[in-house]
Amino acid sequence: MRKAREVGELWFWLDTIPVVAFAGCLILGIWLASLGQLTVGELFAFFAMATALRWPLESLGFLFSFLVDARTATDRIYEVLDEENTIVDPEHPATIAEPRGELAFRGARFRYQDAAASERDLLDGIDLVLRPGETMALVGLTGSGKTTLTTLPTRLYDVTGGSVELDGVDVRDLRLAELRRHISMAFEDATLFSASVRENVLLGRDDLDLHSPEAQAVLDEALEIAQAQFTYELPDGVDTTVGEEGLSLSGGQRQRLALARAVAAKPAVLVLDDPLSALDVDTEALVEAALRRVLATTTALIVAHRPSTVALADRVAVLEDGRITAVGTHAERCAPASTTGS
Repeated sequence: MRKAREVGELWFWLDTIPVVAFAGCLILGIWLASLGQLTVGELFAFFAMATALRWPLESLGFLFSFLVDARTATDRIYEVLDEENTIVDPEHPATIAEPRGELAFRGARFRYQDAAASERDLLDGIDLVLRPGETMALVGLTGSGKTTLTTLPTRLYDVTGGSVELDGVDVRDLRLAELRRHISMAFEDATLFSASVRENVLLGRDDLDLHSPEAQAVLDEALEIAQAQFTYELPDGVDTTVGEEGLSLSGGQRQRLALARAVAAKPAVLVLDDPLSALDVDTEALVEAALRRVLATTTALIVAHRPSTVALADRVAVLEDGRITAVGTHAERCAPASTTGS
């Protein structure tokens, strides 16, 4: 708001001063011409020159205006750089040699730092356990906290109360690198990097040489599961650079590459935040059919809005106002006598 006021005041004077100056010069010129001290031709020549110089002088005003924008942007950059990162490795980390894939939320609570003290927690005591190899669908109204819940297992945010555990170990006791090897994510709003398809999909596989036969096999399998075979038809195939944020691809293509990346990591736990929302019905059906093979041996938490995605799950959890209000099978949640009203 301060920037907007400064820019507004600057442009007010930049627009007003030339007009007032021209008006004053015109009145003075007419008066001098009436006294015979200035000819009409000289008056015309003066205004012609003043008009030609007006734009260069106003350009200086543009530069001052851009300086205000630049200063505000610079302040914002340093706000981010100076912000303390609280998501760090523990001093005495634990380790999980052979993860089974049990994911548990035990009284998990969360609120954003800038939330008013009078506001309730966004996640208000979540108790939910995903058994090893189980697929859990998370459903609820917009704003109920589903996406926020999915950010907690990989510590994109830390709980402000309670805990999130992987195989009985609090995720805050694990090194971030190890935690994110065991738990992989795919968001509805897919994030890709200005790199090749191969590098984007195999981002979590530091154990592989990207151009080895083994890596190629992992890449091919992940692209098949995500129905992302379109990448082979790109100008340089899977070595085509997709551009920052994958802007050279459609929304559905970006989602499929993000899903392929999550699958290629071969995690013990897979967290999917509505990863099929941008896909057409036919492609979605193909992806879901392929995902069933992956989910047969992987613990999965899936935020879902479509019934077909919910049908992938062994159980369904209903999130309402930051709390789990019901857990059951898909058939139970769809029963007419359901108490959740979902």
